[in-house]
Amino acid sequence: MPLLGVNVDHVATIRQARYRAGPGGSSGYGEPDVVPAAAAAVRGGADCITLHLREDRRHVIDRDVTKVRELCPVKFNLEMAGTPEMQGIALREKVHQVTLVPEGRQEVTTEGGLAVAGREAHWREYLKPLKDAGIVTSAFITPEDVQVRASIESGFDAIELHTGAFAHAWSERAGAGAGLYKSARDAVLRCIGSYSNTLRIHAGHALNYENVHDLLALPGARSEIRELHIGHSIVSRAVFVGLEQAVREMKQLVH
Repeated sequence: MPLLGVNVDHVATIRQARYRAGPGGSSGYGEPDVVPAAAAAVRGGADCITLHLREDRRHVIDRDVTKVRELCPVKFNLEMAGTPEMQGIALREKVHQVTLVPEGRQEVTTEGGLAVAGREAHWREYLKPLKDAGIVTSAFITPEDVQVRASIESGFDAIELHTGAFAHAWSERAGAGAGLYKSARDAVLRCIGSYSNTLRIHAGHALNYENVHDLLALPGARSEIRELHIGHSIVSRAVFVGLEQAVREMKQLVH
């Protein structure tokens, strides 16, 4: 049964839409504040809190990472680019887990997976101080054999399967989209079936209250996927029911 990781980045996105230029509001950092949002997610049943600290600080800022890490009673997962600066922040904050992701300045959210294949030596060297500090290391990758094998060779403890293709194909699965859905589903199945004894398998991206059921209905998914990381859908649902309840509803679907 997978743990539920809740990504509260989009709470910061709402804040930064108004306070992009700097601190503001009664808290000094504008509203809504990521820190109580993370606390609400935990009350709703989140097993893990995820923050993505981008290099350009477009939503989550350093203060958010420090305060949430300080107060978070559950696993803390830092999504980040594989840069020396981010490595230093992960070590300083003593996070429980890092998930390395690619970053593009123009993208709204992370698109595509980390390029691990062909850079195994680079990643082995980069991961060493993180692993020495006891931090779990995960690579956010497309569900392709070449990337999974490269992640193993690089020394990652886990992989997070980019489920964007699965989610898109799921929404188009009727009629002409059936072939794409089968292909995306089979790619996830292959990773679950072939590599779960070697790596921790996580999954995330574009998962929501409708498609998560079908992902977890895949053979072996509930037992082999160790963590699901979901953000946008939960924060969107929270607009109507509150974050604590939105997380509780997703937790019921996952469990």
